[in-house]
Amino acid sequence: MTDAGPAERTEGSVGLEERLELGAPWVTIVWNDPVNLMSYVTHVFRTYFGYPRTEAERLMMLVHNEGRAVVATGTREEMERHVEAMHDYGLWATLTKADA
Repeated sequence: MTDAGPAERTEGSVGLEERLELGAPWVTIVWNDPVNLMSYVTHVFRTYFGYPRTEAERLMMLVHNEGRAVVATGTREEMERHVEAMHDYGLWATLTKADA
């Protein structure tokens, strides 16, 4: 099967991988705050995102030392849900387009 050139492609002919790739340039960023304990931030990352302890602790230390950490990448809609969930946990979070 040959790949259609750019001029020959229609919306229906774009493959799933291409659609996911085009629809995934967003990230969720968790920011450092003066309120939450490091152990709590680690707990949130493990509970909500399902990160293993070492990854959750690594991300928490980025938040603590660098002031922020990218905790998830995906579509804008997914990142909006993650930001809302982080707010529900009492963490400061935003979403932005990922660097190209």
